[in-house]
Amino acid sequence: MEKLTMDEQDVTNAICLYVADEKHIEPRHVEVELAYDDQLGFSAEAYYERGKMSLSHHQMIQAIRFWIDETLDEDPSSAAIRLELDDVQGIIANIR
Repeated sequence: MEKLTMDEQDVTNAICLYVADEKHIEPRHVEVELAYDDQLGFSAEAYYERGKMSLSHHQMIQAIRFWIDETLDEDPSSAAIRLELDDVQGIIANIR
């Protein structure tokens, strides 16, 4: 897989797709808030019609792997994914 940088909207979309698949709902029914804390690291909250799902850093990486498989039709198991906090772009993901 070639090097790719996902912007914050793509990371959000990946989480929407992942949560929608987990909860058997449409991705458009999922709203996501991304967060970063110096002590806790990266996390996300996904809100949908019947509830809320909290995602850890690890689950965010799983969501990006799911997005790679579903959207890019690439093998996600070979991708090295690193979440980063960018001063301008927000939370991004670098994939190699």
